[in-house]
Amino acid sequence: MLNICVACDFPGRKTVPSSGRQQMSLSERIKQLNANRSPAWTLLGVATIAYDETSKRVAIDVNAEQRHCHSIAGHPKGGIVQGGIVTGWLDVAMATACLVEGEDALAVASLEVKVTFLLAAHPGPYRAYGTVIRRGRSIGFMAAELRDSHDELIATASSTAALRGQKRLTASRDSAARSSEV
Repeated sequence: MLNICVACDFPGRKTVPSSGRQQMSLSERIKQLNANRSPAWTLLGVATIAYDETSKRVAIDVNAEQRHCHSIAGHPKGGIVQGGIVTGWLDVAMATACLVEGEDALAVASLEVKVTFLLAAHPGPYRAYGTVIRRGRSIGFMAAELRDSHDELIATASSTAALRGQKRLTASRDSAARSSEV
């Protein structure tokens, strides 16, 4: 078993930004993400989300099922997890890292994802780790890795994403509304 700090087990921090609006602590963000699961996460088999404050990375437990596999017939390990599923796990880990660490990010839209597959994944438990490498006002750079239950490295990824906070989403909606009135 890998050692990580579950977000609920360490003290939360609250900060008050210049706007005067109170920010959520890391543990509150994790709880919110777990409570408001995307249907895609269910499809991908995403189980739990945790954050290790020491290493500043998100850990996401996933369960590969036979429905995620190809080459099932006669395969001694029950099949090989389709590469798009593995990519999805890594993308979830990277985007979640950005959401957890970001103050106002409401959306993390992948612009580019590069995945390196090192070993085949088969049905069973895995853990995806996501970290934020650098974060600007509107662009984020993330990295992720996928490990099996024996801590073997299965795949790595890097991503560039567009970050959209409340102000940017509101401005985009207002702009779209103005252009539709013309």
